[in-house]
Amino acid sequence: MNGNGPGTRSKRDFAPALALVGLLLLPFLFLGLFHQTPHSPVHDREAAVEQVLPLPAVPDLPATGEDTVILSQLAADDAQARNAAVGFAAAGPGKATPFSFRGSSADRARARDCLALAGMAEAGGGDGDQRAVMQVILNRVRHPAFAKTVCGVVFEGSQRPTGCQFSFTCDGSLARRYSDAAWRASRARADEMLAGAIDATVGNATHFHANYVYPWWSDKLDKVAQVGPHIFFRWRGFWGTRNALSARYGGGEPDPLRLQETALTVATANPLPTLMQGGEAVRSITTEMVNQTTEGGDATPSSPGAGIHFVLVSPSDAPAALVDKARSLCGSEGYCRVQGWSDANNIPAKLPLTEEARRSVRFSFVSASANAAEAIFFDCRTFPAPDVGTCLPTRP
Repeated sequence: MNGNGPGTRSKRDFAPALALVGLLLLPFLFLGLFHQTPHSPVHDREAAVEQVLPLPAVPDLPATGEDTVILSQLAADDAQARNAAVGFAAAGPGKATPFSFRGSSADRARARDCLALAGMAEAGGGDGDQRAVMQVILNRVRHPAFAKTVCGVVFEGSQRPTGCQFSFTCDGSLARRYSDAAWRASRARADEMLAGAIDATVGNATHFHANYVYPWWSDKLDKVAQVGPHIFFRWRGFWGTRNALSARYGGGEPDPLRLQETALTVATANPLPTLMQGGEAVRSITTEMVNQTTEGGDATPSSPGAGIHFVLVSPSDAPAALVDKARSLCGSEGYCRVQGWSDANNIPAKLPLTEEARRSVRFSFVSASANAAEAIFFDCRTFPAPDVGTCLPTRP
């Protein structure tokens, strides 16, 4: 049997078919010669060039944590008028990004409680008010200018006697107790925010303050929203954009109970001097304080000047000597008010005064200018029959 038998075919019989297949494959061969795969030497050289090209310059961070402490140079009415005169930025608050929680169950519980506490302490019980504050905190967690955990942001600066970001962490308010119902409601909101809920009203805001104060940094940021009495801001330029909130949350929440203990220890370890002892205010709203803060110094209320000064007094103080100290504290120019309390825990952290703070005032000195008449009042239950001034009206 030879090769041409019924079971075999000659190579010549396949020649036409092979030629046709070759013609069909020819275009693909040309493509293969000129196309480089993603891992070709040419691609690798291009990637290397891209790696050495400089990235667009990122501007320096606009502020440190202490630079954002709220210190106001205006009285409450003047601050409200100034705030109302400032328009909202045309760009708006920006589009908020849902928070992506990547932590343990212990981290989540701690983050929830810190977020809930800040919501209650800063915004009261209102739903929208609390969510706006919580959005700011979560924005800060993802911003390189602030701490990288929720509790870290809330308690930032509280380990120092000055410089806390949220005043309730260093003004004695941590001793305040909230009802179980208030905790449940605030924790529920915090859980929703940690799960990705957003507050679109404030968007990418990283700052806020009450409308009755006017911090030095207010002019340097874009006003983007107002929720209740609080006005919200974001930085101008890159650091106020959504892209700036790029840090990924990685967990590691500090224990909020220990943070509270540390904050309270710092407060008690730094006893407040009375006006007679140091001639200083415990808290002041003065131009001098604002200037000190912008220059990077401590925001201590040691410089005299026009404004509002909250002081600590003692029942053993001589009324006439208190008045002399108040005059020295005020200086000689502009409206000045000095109000004193005998219990440091009653000294308010901000204006306007609460009803409780008004009831517990023990001394009040008001001077419109150096040559104007002075208004001097004492709580005559604490300072019986003062030799100067008159008695404060008794509050129920």
